[in-house]
Amino acid sequence: MKIKKGFELREICGEYIVVAHGDKNIDFSKVINLNESAAVMWKEVADKDFTAEDLASILLNTYDVEEEIAQTDALRIMKEWIEIGLAE
Repeated sequence: MKIKKGFELREICGEYIVVAHGDKNIDFSKVINLNESAAVMWKEVADKDFTAEDLASILLNTYDVEEEIAQTDALRIMKEWIEIGLAE
């Protein structure tokens, strides 16, 4: 999986916002806001192919979290990114 081209993560006033570039990605009906852990994962995998295991590994290396929780959270965020069109 990979984050689609044309999306960039920005920190604005302490909030992590995904900004779209290009005609194909612009949808002004919603703002994509990421929490801190999702932003950490995004930064680590931007411009790289990744799996749910890669995302879980990032969580395990960054936070004091159990492996099962990291895997569950990684799968959830990966599915969300696919559903809203950020990753493919």
